[in-house]
Amino acid sequence: MLLLRSLVFDFLMYSTLLVQGILFAPLAIWSVDGTYWAMKFYSRTIFWYLKVICGLRVEFRGEAPVGEVIVCAKHMSFLDVLMLMHSLPRAKFIMKRELVFAPVIGLYALRIGSAAVARGKKGGAVKKMVAHVEETRKKDIGQTVIYPQGTRVLPGDTRPYKVGAGVLYERFGLDCIPAATNTGVFWARRSPYRKPGIAIMEFLPAIPAGIPMQEFLTELENVVESRSNQLMAEAGVRF
Repeated sequence: MLLLRSLVFDFLMYSTLLVQGILFAPLAIWSVDGTYWAMKFYSRTIFWYLKVICGLRVEFRGEAPVGEVIVCAKHMSFLDVLMLMHSLPRAKFIMKRELVFAPVIGLYALRIGSAAVARGKKGGAVKKMVAHVEETRKKDIGQTVIYPQGTRVLPGDTRPYKVGAGVLYERFGLDCIPAATNTGVFWARRSPYRKPGIAIMEFLPAIPAGIPMQEFLTELENVVESRSNQLMAEAGVRF
């Protein structure tokens, strides 16, 4: 039964993405504000599907930032992307380059100023990321979202934090808002199951600008990983 509900949800999620993406395309092309409205509307639609079909509710904790900051978030699922889009006023994502070619998602992500980064290019990719963020800041101030581990991770998976988050933090001199989550417990990477429960996105106290990069990365990893593990423990998962 769980699998059936999950499959029904997935069908609705993708079909709604296509329908709303086409329906709201003129609005998105007309203005960036319209793009944000459409993306937030889609996020709320998916939250409703999850609650009704899968028994999975979303919960937000902490104070979502409203000014120009860097948000460094744990990434476990497409769900945490939607939760960040819903809760942040002007989110702009650092995303893998392949998503540019994804139907609907690529168009809308680029429209709000998200930066596409090619994996495996290392130094060159970081330079392009910084240049893109710098150019975007001239047009529209918002919250730059980066996933320090660079990919979705499974509960309990310990992947290193990459230098990209530290480069943005140091280059732009902005406060960093760490964000922890437990979404992978209910919607895991490459899993067909969408399990019932409460998926949490928690914004943690800011790490102020000006800390040396390595010290910043160490502190960031400590607070995000420890709090994410606590949230997963609340959901009954322990390591």
